[in-house]
Amino acid sequence: MPKRVLQGVVVGDKQEKTITVIVERKVMHPVYKKYVNKSKKYAVHDIDNKFKIGDKVTIRECRPVSKNKRWEALLDDM
Repeated sequence: MPKRVLQGVVVGDKQEKTITVIVERKVMHPVYKKYVNKSKKYAVHDIDNKFKIGDKVTIRECRPVSKNKRWEALLDDM
C-alpha cells in the first residue's frame, strides 16, 4: 500500500525532533456548493531538527514513532 504524501507549513518547532505542520485543503460544501478551506495539524518526526517555523515541507506517512507521530518530514523544493 502506498504511503500518503501531503504538503504543509511548519507552525511549531519547540519540541525535540518534532515539528507541527498545518495542511490546508479546499473542500466543496455539500449544501452551498462553495469551496471551504479546511486545515489539520500533524505532529511530524524531524530527526535533525532542521525545519523552522514558516518552512514549507512535504510529509510522508510512516510507522508510529510515538503516541501522536505517524508522519516524517521531507524537504520541499517549493
